[in-house]
Formats: sequence, structure tokens, C-alpha cells
Amino acid sequence: MTASGCSYNGGSCHQVVESCKGCGRSMELASGWYCSACPEPSLKWKNGSCNLATHVSVAVASNGTKINPLKASKRGQR
Repeated sequence: MTASGCSYNGGSCHQVVESCKGCGRSMELASGWYCSACPEPSLKWKNGSCNLATHVSVAVASNGTKINPLKASKRGQR
């Protein structure tokens, strides 16, 4: 959605859903709040979190194995 209008589905973009509140890509126009990156935000949130959301952080799972520092230093010398 831009200020000049929408080119999706015959010129009708959908307003943002509740999950999009706080996203940096949402913008307010005269007719309501719209996503600047996705014309239909409900489809992005259908199977989990939106991949374009700026307010959602992805937690990185760490590998629980410990590395022996002595062996690691020897591997680094090769």
C-alpha cells in the first residue's frame, strides 16, 4: 500500500491485523493502518510469525555440547 493506492487484487489492500501492531513496516493512511511490504498481512501470520515483521525477534537455539578448550586450541594451530 502506498499513498497513491494499492495495486493488489484490483486495488484493495487489507488493513493490518492485531499481530502487526508495533511493526516498523506499518503505516497510517487516511483510511486506516496498512503494511508497506505485504498487501494481505493476515496471510503472513497464518502459519506463525511474519517473516517481514520488525518487532518480532527470532531466538537462536544454542548447541548444548561443550568443547574442550585444549582440543580447540590444538585444532586452531593446524
